[in-house]
Amino acid sequence: MNILQSFKMALKSIWSNKMRSFLTMLGIIIGVASVIILVSLVNGQMSYMTESFASMGTNQINVNVSNLSSRSLSVDEMYQFYDKHKELFAQMTPKVTLTSTIKNGTESLTGTTVTGVSEDYLDMKDQTLDSGRFLQYSDIVSRQKVCVVGYYVAWDLYGGVEKAIDQTIKINGYPFRIVGVISRQDEEELEDGGTDDVLYLPYSCAAKMSNNANISSYVFATADMDHTTEAKEVINTFLFHIFKDDDLYRVTAMSELLDSLNSMISMMSMMLGGIAGISLLVAGVGVMNIMLVSVTERTREIGIRKALGAKKSNIMQQFVIEAAVTSSFGGVAGILVGSVATTVIGTAMGMTVSPTPGAVIVSFSVSVGIGLLFGYMPASRAANLNPIDALRSE
Repeated sequence: MNILQSFKMALKSIWSNKMRSFLTMLGIIIGVASVIILVSLVNGQMSYMTESFASMGTNQINVNVSNLSSRSLSVDEMYQFYDKHKELFAQMTPKVTLTSTIKNGTESLTGTTVTGVSEDYLDMKDQTLDSGRFLQYSDIVSRQKVCVVGYYVAWDLYGGVEKAIDQTIKINGYPFRIVGVISRQDEEELEDGGTDDVLYLPYSCAAKMSNNANISSYVFATADMDHTTEAKEVINTFLFHIFKDDDLYRVTAMSELLDSLNSMISMMSMMLGGIAGISLLVAGVGVMNIMLVSVTERTREIGIRKALGAKKSNIMQQFVIEAAVTSSFGGVAGILVGSVATTVIGTAMGMTVSPTPGAVIVSFSVSVGIGLLFGYMPASRAANLNPIDALRSE
């Protein structure tokens, strides 16, 4: 008996016991679908978080210092350090975050991210302007009361990008002139507190408004991602020379945070996939039980085939293929169920998620492997039946 004949007999056996075959496959379907859904959702979340980190700049290094009366770092000193290491850094900006309410007449926004930055900040964020200009060096030096707003601010307070240019906006009661509007970042939704709800002003003005002469936050953009570790070490050495205490400053590379995050999420994905895979093992036990029942029911048939000259390998092949076909059909059905469920659940969670090819391949391969593994024992039992005892069976 060749493999094709064994395959046809397996299909005939499955079709003649449709309900029993379906219940056997159900465990495989649930297991495969669970693996695909969980792994795909975790990977979708990882992709979303990676994109979020990328929008913040994976080549950026954030520096935070705690200035004391005896030991402090000025903006001029930080710029001198930056100029000395131009081979490592592409841009640098002081950063002053304000808790502010911005107003245009009687209309106001309280969730807007208001930040004091330098003229290099737009390039560091890899953003573009929809209209107008960004902050200039002269604005920083002379503390010009000018600002650049996000797309949401322009539309919410002024009804349009062009309408916002050269208009006056009040930040905590201080009047500023809008000189530019940043291009829309979130193509799906404009919302309060979103990526388009931002306002940038000269850091010199922001520092004065915050009543803090010493700025404590800086952002560096590395010239080469491969030299991020070296750049971080240079910053650490510089700051330790000033503060003499590494508890007074913190240097954080965004790329290192992203690597750590990806590592944790990958581990979580493997763990969830493993947990879902347990259901495949349970399904394998179900396959084995059903195949044992099938062997018992077909004992007389096996005896007749052996009496007619069927070899042990032929009987073994027939039952192993039947178990593999059963689990394969369950695997295919599980892939379909898992793919549809992944898309539906991802949409409900507000994420763009698609089935992970790796999860599909691994789960299907495991389902077929389980069919072969758990089908071997019943097949071996059938192959080892004594023909005379099998023929006597009722």
